[in-house]
Amino acid sequence: MEKEKYDNKLKGIAKNTIFDMILLMEFAVIKTGGKQYKVSKGDSIKIEKLSDTAQLGDKITFDKVLLVDNGKDTTIGTPYISGAEVGATVEEIGKLPTVTVIHYKQKSRYFKKNGHRQPYFKVKIDSIK
Repeated sequence: MEKEKYDNKLKGIAKNTIFDMILLMEFAVIKTGGKQYKVSKGDSIKIEKLSDTAQLGDKITFDKVLLVDNGKDTTIGTPYISGAEVGATVEEIGKLPTVTVIHYKQKSRYFKKNGHRQPYFKVKIDSIK
């Protein structure tokens, strides 16, 4: 009987701690490459290639921050938040799998087949300010 009460108390504590962690998780919404990403510290995301000069391990700052939530306050930009920035590090530079593009017109012997591999950066979010 005592053990069951103790186990129930532990379960309640674990649930509350996880709930508190979720509530206090800081996140931001950034815009890059024509897309919007919801990011938090420690996340790794694949984004459109930014420039040819970037190398592995380079620090990148995203200044187009649309929203920041620190668990207590939410700041929404119009359209961007001035002074807010998200810091990231380039983890990987690569290309996505091949996308086959086919142009075909029937009855005219017209057939074109091309392949395309979109370049990307995999970045790890270091800080949200």
